[in-house]
Amino acid sequence: MRRDDRENWRRVSRRRFIRLTGATLSLAPFIPLHASAAAKARIGVLKFGTVSWELDTITHHGFDRENGVELDITYFAGEDATNVAMLAGDLDIIVTDWLWVSRQRAAGEDITLIPYSSAVGAIMVKEASPIRAVTDLTGRKIGVAGGPIDKSWLLLQAFCQRDHGIDLAAQNDIVFGAPPLISEKAMQGELDAVLNFWHFCARLEARGFRRLIGTNDAAMALGAKGPVSALGYVFHEDWARANPQAIEGFARASAQAKKLLATSDAEWLRLAPIVKAEGTELEKLRDRYREGIPTRPVAEEEADAAKLYLVLAQVGGQRLVGQSPEMAPGTFWEGMPK
Repeated sequence: MRRDDRENWRRVSRRRFIRLTGATLSLAPFIPLHASAAAKARIGVLKFGTVSWELDTITHHGFDRENGVELDITYFAGEDATNVAMLAGDLDIIVTDWLWVSRQRAAGEDITLIPYSSAVGAIMVKEASPIRAVTDLTGRKIGVAGGPIDKSWLLLQAFCQRDHGIDLAAQNDIVFGAPPLISEKAMQGELDAVLNFWHFCARLEARGFRRLIGTNDAAMALGAKGPVSALGYVFHEDWARANPQAIEGFARASAQAKKLLATSDAEWLRLAPIVKAEGTELEKLRDRYREGIPTRPVAEEEADAAKLYLVLAQVGGQRLVGQSPEMAPGTFWEGMPK
C-alpha cells in the first residue's frame, strides 16, 4: 500500500470510529441504569436456618435484581461465626436477635436491625400428655433448646413465676441440649415437655405434639402489645448510609418474598426440598412461618422489645445483657423504607 493510500485509510477509519463512538454515546441514556448499577450486599446466614428459605425465594424470583441489589450469600455453620464476621467487617448483613444488637450498641458499635420474624418457640407436649396447663409442669422433666440464658426460656420463667408462682428452673428437672436432640428425646418419650425453636416445634406438631404455651403468649402477658420480632436483619448504620440502594433494595426484596410466602402454597411446594419437609409437616412449617411475618410498625415493635428487655435483664442479668440496664436506643433501624 502506498503512503498516500495509507494516510487516506487512516483518515477514513478515524471518521468511522468517531461516528461509531458518537452513536454508542447517544444510546447511553436509554440503557437502564439498574442493568449495570446493582448495589452489592454481603449477607451471612446459617446453612440450614429458616432464613435460607426467604433468601432462596428472593434469588429464585429475582426480587434482589428487581430492586437494584446483588446478594453475595455466605453460609455458616453457627451463629457465633456470623456475629464475628459482622464485627470484623467481612459481612454487611446477618440475622440475629435484638438483645445482641443492643449489647453491641451499648459497647459502641453502630449496629441496628430490620425485623425479620416474630416466629418463636413454645413449650410442647404430646397430644395425650396429662399436662394441660403451665401449672401442671411442676416436677417434670423439661428439655430446653438454646441454653440457660435463651430469651424464650427466660421469658417463660418470668411469666410462670409472676402469674403462677412456679419456678420452672428450680421445681423441674431441666435438660439443655441442641434443638434436634431435644426434639428427638421428646419423640422418644424421655422428656415430659420441651421448649424448642419455632420450626422444631412445627415439626413436632406434625408428629402428634401440641403447644402448651408459646413464647409470644408469655411476652404479651409480660407487657408486649403484640408479637415482637425475635430476629432481625442486622447491619452497620454507617454501611447503610453509604449504601442506601443496597439496604433499601434488600428490605424491599425481603418484603416481596414474605408476601409471596404468605400467599402462595405453590411456592412452599417449590421450597419443600430446601425445607426438607412434605405433607402435614410442610403445612405446619408454612403456617407457623406465616404467623411470624412482621406486620406491625417498627416503632411499636421497638417499644415492646424495650419492655421485654427490662424483664430479661432482671432474669438473665449481666450475663445476658451486659452492663446496659435498658435496651440501647437505635436497636431497631429508623430508616426502614415505607
